[in-house]
Order: sequence, then C-alpha cells, then structure tokens
Amino acid sequence: MSRTVPVAVATAALLSTTACDDQPADASSGAGRTLSLAIIGTPNSFEPTQLIEGQQTYIWDSVYDTLLTQDNKGQLSAGAAESWSYSDDARTLTLRLRAGMKFSSGTPVTSAAVKATLDRMRTTPGPNQTSLAAVTSVETDGDHGVVLKLQRPDGALLYALSGASGVIGDPKTMTSKAAALNPVGSGPYTLDKSATVNGSVYVLKRRDDYWNKQAYPFPTVKVRVIADRTASVNALKAGEVNAGSVEAAQVGALESSGFEVKHVEATAAGVLVLADRTGSKLKPLGDLRVRKAINMAFDRDKIVKQILQGGGKATAQVFNPKGQAYDPALEKTYTYDPARAKKLLEEAGYANGFSVSMPSLVYTKPFEPTITQSLKDIGITVKWETVPAQQTNSALISKKYPMFFTMDGLNTTPIEVRNNFNPAGTRNVFGTTDKRFDALVAQANSETDPAKAAKTYREINAFTVENAWNAPVFYVGTYWVTKKGVTYLGDGSSTFSTIRQFGVTGQ
Repeated sequence: MSRTVPVAVATAALLSTTACDDQPADASSGAGRTLSLAIIGTPNSFEPTQLIEGQQTYIWDSVYDTLLTQDNKGQLSAGAAESWSYSDDARTLTLRLRAGMKFSSGTPVTSAAVKATLDRMRTTPGPNQTSLAAVTSVETDGDHGVVLKLQRPDGALLYALSGASGVIGDPKTMTSKAAALNPVGSGPYTLDKSATVNGSVYVLKRRDDYWNKQAYPFPTVKVRVIADRTASVNALKAGEVNAGSVEAAQVGALESSGFEVKHVEATAAGVLVLADRTGSKLKPLGDLRVRKAINMAFDRDKIVKQILQGGGKATAQVFNPKGQAYDPALEKTYTYDPARAKKLLEEAGYANGFSVSMPSLVYTKPFEPTITQSLKDIGITVKWETVPAQQTNSALISKKYPMFFTMDGLNTTPIEVRNNFNPAGTRNVFGTTDKRFDALVAQANSETDPAKAAKTYREINAFTVENAWNAPVFYVGTYWVTKKGVTYLGDGSSTFSTIRQFGVTGQ
C-alpha cells in the first residue's frame, strides 16, 4: 500500500469523527513537555507484519526500532543497525546491530530477533510483504550480525528497512493476538495501555534507557485520532492538542492566534493513472498520442488554485519534488492545450472520442467534476462507478478500470519506482513492461553510488513522462500547525511520519 494521504481535501470523507479526550496538552517547557498530536486515521494493527505507513506510523515508529532510519532530509542513517554494507554485486546486504539494545520487556535485541521478524514478514500476507520480495534468505552472524541474501539487487530495500519492513519485533510476543493492540518493541517509547483508548487516543511514554533518547525531546506523546477537520482545529484552539495538519483556509486564523505554521508544498500526488498502456481493455490507451492528449487536457494551475486553494503545486510527475528522480524541466512537457489534444486524438483515429468507466472513490469525489469536464472537452466521456470505501484497493487492482484517479503519499524515489512502475507495483495494475525501462530500473537497483543512482532515476522519470504512462495533475501539500513550544522540523524531503519531525522551541 502507498502511504495514507495526509490532506484534508482527499481524506475528510474517508473517516468518521472520533472523539478525543479533553485533557489539555502540556505546554510547559523542559522535561515535562508533552507532544499532543492530532491525526486523522485509526491504526489498523501494531503487529509487525500488518503495519501500514501513514499517519499511524507516528505511533508504531515510536514503539519499534527500525534497522535504518531516515532523517528529516530523507537521508538514510543508522537505526538499530549501526552500520550496513553491500557486496560488490549488490546481492548481499550485511547489517551490524548496535549492542546493548533491549525490548521493553527487558529481553535483549539480537540478530535472532531481527531474523525472526524479517522471516515472519516475508512469509505472512500483509501490506509490507512485497517490500522484501527480493530477499531469499536471512542469516545471523553472531548476536549482532544480520546477512540478507537477495535474488536480485533492490534499490528500494534500504529505504524499506527504514520503514515498516525494518521493524524489530520481540519473537516471544509478536505472534500473539495481543500484539495487535499491545506491541512489545525496542523503540524510544512504550504504549501506555492504561491511558490509551483504542481508536481515540494513544499515549506513549519515553524510555529513559533508550540509546538515542536525545532525538526524542518529549517525555510523553499523545496521538489523538480526530477525523473531522473542524474538530481538529477546535482541539488546537482549545489547547487539547499542540500539533496537527489543517486545511489552507484555516491557516490565517490560526496564524493570527499565535500558532506557528509550516507549509510542506508536496506530500502527495494526484494522478490519473493510465494503467492499460497496451490497450488490452481500452484500445485507445495503447496509443501514445492518446495518452499525451489526456495529459494536455488538464489546466493544472487552475485546479491547484481553485480546488486546492493554493495548497499544492501543478505537476506532470509522480515523484517527490525533493527526491532523486524529480526534474523541473519535465514540467514543461505537457501544457494545457485542449485543441492540440483533440488533434492528437484525431490523428490516433478517435476523432469522435471514446468513453471510459472510472471508479468513484471517497477521495476522488471533490475532483470528479473537473476531471469529467476536462476530458469531455477533448472528446472523452467518463462514467463514474461508485466503489465502497472498503473495496477501494481491490477495485483498483482488479483490472476492471483501464484508468483511474488516485492520490498517493510521496515516498523515497526507489519505493516510488517500485510502487508506480514495477510489474508487481500497486499502481502498475496491468503489469506494463518495456525493455528500455526495465534496463534503467535494473541499472538503478545495482548502483550503490547515490549520485549515479540519482542520474538513472531521472532517466526513469523522463521515460515515464515522455511516454505518458500516467497523467499526473498536482502535488498536494500539508500545512502543519504547532503551538508555542513545539515546532515542525520537516520540509517534505522525507514523508515518513515520525515523532522525530517535531522539536522543542523556547517559550
């Protein structure tokens, strides 16, 4: 699964309002400060194999150590593994665990625990199983050495090990039913079960014996689920929470009330996925001219201004603008030109246009009138078919819909390539392959020099844009609001939801 989109316009309809407790957030300075954070989604499970990356990551990433971590600039750094190295052929990854780590139960963290977690994740159906698809075996080397053998180089693996696929579970407890709500990890916090109300508020207490305690300045963290955006703003104003994301229209009033506001311009992408690129189900999509015409149908700047209220950015790319693959020059590839689009359709043999059915999802509804009109203006008729929220993912991967609109959270470049374009990727529904593209991906996966890999990733991006594999429309940003004493440290370089994104400021 791609990360949950942390944007009001796309998510307000996804979730029902959930009450939060009414204790005020601690705004004091020093050792007693509490971070009280509002999120919009209820965690599904804390069992390692079922973890989902999104805003619920704020909770499980605080309870579990991950083998590697990402800093706020998106750079990989040491986590539970203090070092890591690849073999020359990039098919053997060796990690060295730091000594002295313990689970909250007091049990030492060893290479055997890492192996047990990774093996369970590889063999248990769940949202992160495919992240470890390249791993053929996990071996231990003493108490602190872990060796992963790969069937092929995988450029996304290190980043996966900094996320849900890299958590370390306690082998004694992670297979129990209790693990879903009462996780045992070696991370900086423990879940305070006595103060936690599942689905409403999750209270985390910092461990004094944690190896990297200085990276977590808040002794207590309260994560409150508040799905209703108005309720979230009211909770901020009332002092019930001291950090949360809000809509663009709410920023001015909060700023004038003394809140600090930081705008991350791009945290998700709104993309019309042109999934059937060979035309097996919808013949016109097999023609490059048709796919290019669709890209020319959207007045992206107007959509950002009117629908997103300026809280985003027009784009023709699916990659994080702060990531390795992004190329500003590619933004000029498709300008808004309905007349040229109609001409391309005519050249492709579709002077009278064609019709297409697309899934109407809870988060697509605000955009459906604009998408419908934009495509109608060039001769394409859209019929929207309502899909219940719980069937969203199954509908998108069913191959029923040759094209569909989605909003996916941005990620690191290798993972974005995997999710969007690999044959088994969640957004490459029809399994599109191309010799040139596959060669570029293999080259990027084998490259251990980040600078050389970045060059290849830009070539991958250029290929997908020029061949119109999708029709990206916009990036959606996030406005983070924090009360005095708390600050948001991210800038969009990393979209991984971690408590390390928040820091303490002076009163």
